[in-house]
Amino acid sequence: MSRDVKKVVLAYSGGLDTSIILRWLQENYGCEVVTFTADLGQGEELEPARAKAEMMGASEIFVEDLREEFVRDYVFPMFRANALYEGVYLLGTSIARPLIAKRQIEIARQVGADAVAHGATGKGNDQVRFELGYYALEPGIKVVAPWREWDLNSRTKLIDYAEKHQIPIAKGKRGEAPYSTDANLLHISYEGRALEDPWVEPDEEMFTRSVSPAAAPDEPTYVEISFERGDAVAIDGEALTPAALLTRLNDLGGANGIGRLDLVENRFVGMKSRGVYETPGGTILLVAHRAMESLTLDRGASHLKDELMPRYAELIYNGFWFSPEREMLQALIDRSQENVTGTVRLKLFKGNVIVVGRKSPKSLYDEAFATFEADQVYDQRDAQGFIKLNALRLRLGARRGDRR
Repeated sequence: MSRDVKKVVLAYSGGLDTSIILRWLQENYGCEVVTFTADLGQGEELEPARAKAEMMGASEIFVEDLREEFVRDYVFPMFRANALYEGVYLLGTSIARPLIAKRQIEIARQVGADAVAHGATGKGNDQVRFELGYYALEPGIKVVAPWREWDLNSRTKLIDYAEKHQIPIAKGKRGEAPYSTDANLLHISYEGRALEDPWVEPDEEMFTRSVSPAAAPDEPTYVEISFERGDAVAIDGEALTPAALLTRLNDLGGANGIGRLDLVENRFVGMKSRGVYETPGGTILLVAHRAMESLTLDRGASHLKDELMPRYAELIYNGFWFSPEREMLQALIDRSQENVTGTVRLKLFKGNVIVVGRKSPKSLYDEAFATFEADQVYDQRDAQGFIKLNALRLRLGARRGDRR
């Protein structure tokens, strides 16, 4: 792209790669660099990122706690849909990118920047997610993606560049890291390098958010999660903010060995990738939400949601959070959640989330109809006509000889 950039807002973690990008932008674009560091619950102290950005000459520095907005406006809407990419992945990395992109654009407007920059590589999904977000919110914004421009294509070259430009390097960064990670309040991911062979089991020491299911307590933990209009609002009767609630579920899930996933997924850019994930709280939340829907959601609405879910999940995975079709699906999903209110009781035990109870003031379950005992509300003889009507087309086909 053109090097005519005056001021750029960089998504900045304070790590080696984005610190190198900060200096590279100053050196190659001759522009002011504004850094933006988002606290999405990754579990790291972010003030060192501020200090490092100051040391490296960032013209303005933004470090912001976005945990509540992240869970309330991104994670919870996604969980109303029970979204799973390719049937298993809870989209922990994918759902964080639109919020970062949105806040970057807002800061760019605030400081008068004409460009934004990110540290995603040219082989991954995140470059797509960031940039689709940027363009959806600010169509004329300039985007700088250093990994698609520079020749720093090895760890050795990155270290050499850092040393040449006096960029501090953590001791562990001087060698090849065993894998790359991405973390937020919903999950942590591990991929690359030591995990690139999908036949090799991950090292147990890698995991940071959960004990091994084998090492989890020998006694189950019971927990009750209350919902209002599809969103979790309380644990064991205690009302909690969205971020506090997910934090509590992470603690409960991690202590019971819940939420690990080893996945070979299809990236949007076309290749397959092996990733290992820990999503303890999200795993519990998904099971609880589906249990609440089982009691309160009409059959037709429930089945339609399940049909639409893969499309919704794919939109998020591929970076189309701000697309009209995702917003249309969200409106439908949110309408379905108006009666998803009540409480689910779960048993957490050695990696398993087991539903053991559910109740709701909006329940469609009626014991008078469901009972196997004598009842006064259901005439079993009605089933004969129901079956014959549904069998009519099958009988006509059989008469024609369709089942020879």
